[in-house]
Amino acid sequence: MKQQYNLLLADDDEDDCDFFKEALDELLLPTSLVTVNDGVQLMDFLSESGAENLPDILFLDLNMPRKNGLECLTEIKQQEEYRNLPVIIFSTSLDRDIVDLVYGKGAVYYIQKPGEFSKLKKVIGSALSIASESNFKQPARENFILQP
Repeated sequence: MKQQYNLLLADDDEDDCDFFKEALDELLLPTSLVTVNDGVQLMDFLSESGAENLPDILFLDLNMPRKNGLECLTEIKQQEEYRNLPVIIFSTSLDRDIVDLVYGKGAVYYIQKPGEFSKLKKVIGSALSIASESNFKQPARENFILQP
């Protein structure tokens, strides 16, 4: 595993962001977390970071104001400087059509937000370890959804 993971969480739900941060803290993994609250902020953050300072992983919520996660994913994968940014979809819903769509657009994994803190911790830990082991390459479709 890498020395430290720089994570970016794009989610408009403040409670979800807090839970995510707490779960990371309890995992005791060497990470730093930046959060943005909508898709416009996300794209601004990426363009201000520049290609050499991109986060190691982007956790992306689908339902956000101003620009949703699907629009952001599409935009990220169309731009040369962001194309290799690993995106893990982090959403409340688990709609098969949407899952297929984001898989086709190049997301690395899909996590349905668990309601329980212990499961959230487990699935974030799994995501970081699996993603780093596979060198952030997209898995086969049947392994795309990460379960806690």
